[in-house]
Amino acid sequence: MTSQMDTDEQSIVLPSSTTSGLTLSLHPLPILNISEHLTRLKLQTRSNSPFVLGALLGTQNGREVEIVNTFELATEEGRDDLVSRRDQYKQVFPSLEFIGWYTVAPLPTSRHIALHEQFTGYCSTPLLLVLQPSTITSSSSDITGQTLPFKAYEPTIEIRDKKTRSVFIEAPYKVETGEAERIAVDWTAKGGGGSTSLESHIQSQRAAVKMLHERILVLVQYVTNVIAGQIPTDHTTLRSLSALIASLPASENKGFRDEFNTEYEDVQLTAFLSSLTKSTNILNDLVDKHLVLIGGSRDDRTLTVRRRGMGRQGTMPGDWAMHP
Repeated sequence: MTSQMDTDEQSIVLPSSTTSGLTLSLHPLPILNISEHLTRLKLQTRSNSPFVLGALLGTQNGREVEIVNTFELATEEGRDDLVSRRDQYKQVFPSLEFIGWYTVAPLPTSRHIALHEQFTGYCSTPLLLVLQPSTITSSSSDITGQTLPFKAYEPTIEIRDKKTRSVFIEAPYKVETGEAERIAVDWTAKGGGGSTSLESHIQSQRAAVKMLHERILVLVQYVTNVIAGQIPTDHTTLRSLSALIASLPASENKGFRDEFNTEYEDVQLTAFLSSLTKSTNILNDLVDKHLVLIGGSRDDRTLTVRRRGMGRQGTMPGDWAMHP
């Protein structure tokens, strides 16, 4: 009974010999959005296989479809959530239409067919994009030829034994990126904002020093084990170590230590002067703003005194005595 059900579930997707005439382009933003959606739900639900559901936005011109963006769907809100989110995106991106939905699963099943029927009211032939986290590399029968764990499916109707049923055809796709998307993906891959060339250089130097330290520890441990008699002596390795040590510059004499201390003090002094200069600039800006504020207050007081003087010129002498 179980094998029969498995066979029926797998038959939801037509064999790879049945090809789709759809030309599908997938942009990097949907890939990032769906991956982030799955990762976030895993952390929130503490489950390795949470139910992921979302909508695909893009453009369609005949048999040419382009998936440009996505948004998540709350399963408890249902259709109202889809309509409201679609209308919001239409206000910002009027050229994008609802063209399908996405989920996470090893393969489409009859459950996905039932879900698919709910989206036909918003699109005549909604596409299905499936993220398959367990898929690492593409098999020889994979018609898309992609190494990404994504598969796209187009709905169709199959007639078998004089009965019709809804099935999926796997549609090949290609990843298409624009210039702005290339810059964004490269920026994301490098760790996002706030990173400068100096920080990248320092991080590379730190990684190199850490690797060198780990290898030195391995050599020290090897020599220690040889001295303790725990491992056999390999004279070739020991001669290589001796030659390596002999090639290193002498770093324990007084001249080297004095020069090192001098350079270290210079670096510290430069850092101190840089911090002092930055603090001075901040203080100068604060003083300038204070002077502008005080100058404005003085101008207002001068203008007030002048107005009062002009008002007193028209008064009677008796008034001057009453108002010294």
